[in-house]
Amino acid sequence: MNSEITNFLVASFYCFSSINKPQILANTMKNVCNSLKLRGTIIISVEGINGTVAGHPKGIKANMDFLKEQGFHNLNTKFSESSEMPFYRMKVKVKKEIISMLNNPIDTDSERGTLIDAKNWNDVMAQDDVILIDTRNEYETSIGTFQNAILPQIQSFQDFKAYIDTELINYKDKKIAMFCTGGIRCEKASYYMKQIGFSDVVQLNGGILKYLEDIPQDESRWNGECFVFDGRVSVNNKLEKGSFELCRGCNLPLSHDDKNLPGYEKDVSCSRCVDAKSDFKKNNSRERSRQIQIAKDRGIPSVYVTGSIEKHFPKNETN
Repeated sequence: MNSEITNFLVASFYCFSSINKPQILANTMKNVCNSLKLRGTIIISVEGINGTVAGHPKGIKANMDFLKEQGFHNLNTKFSESSEMPFYRMKVKVKKEIISMLNNPIDTDSERGTLIDAKNWNDVMAQDDVILIDTRNEYETSIGTFQNAILPQIQSFQDFKAYIDTELINYKDKKIAMFCTGGIRCEKASYYMKQIGFSDVVQLNGGILKYLEDIPQDESRWNGECFVFDGRVSVNNKLEKGSFELCRGCNLPLSHDDKNLPGYEKDVSCSRCVDAKSDFKKNNSRERSRQIQIAKDRGIPSVYVTGSIEKHFPKNETN
């Protein structure tokens, strides 16, 4: 992690663990996070907890200590830094799943895939008999992935179940190595895959974020940037804010080159969505952008100024 002092620490975490009374925990978590002046999103279910929060380092540490006190001793946590607060508010939600895929919570005592630490991931990818799968959505894989990874080109993680049932099902006896942003999507998928008879399933422990945190750049096999579900939009190999911004017209990440194409207008549209947006919607976007700029000039917080980004993407996808 960058040794320079920055204002905010971002913690992404999850744990599949049986929770008897998720609403009680959610209420407590909301109070704790608010008292520590944290912002972000936490999802709690009978199958566990999943969240990303940002705040000053002491507040983040106190929150992690609290989670351990609640029994989350195997919490899968990744840290990165941000010079600006990447969330607008603190939200704690109770849902059926901590990551949407099966429309039902999994049995956390059942068999799952094998976790592979970042330091051993390059060796796994180098094996000839491994089928390497990027389980993330198409808009995420479009800006970065590992070399030779298979991209399912799904629009939402809920579509990954169908990909398993129709494509991967033919390779149940092969070694399947999966990765995602923080590890939770792969872990959820591995529970299901072991349940239906896959023999050898492994996943990158802690996901891409942990790999970028632990692996030196000269040893890294990561190409491009990693999409994140907050106001930073993406992070680079150093876990610094990346070069992409979000198109407010179609909610897809935009590169510097994308912003030079016809149809791009900041906070309004890009070349991919300009023809699909009505003049009415474009004018609304322009007015919203104007109001945001006024708020920034006056030092007033705004959802779009501070980057409340999760509402633009499939629900329950924060890691």
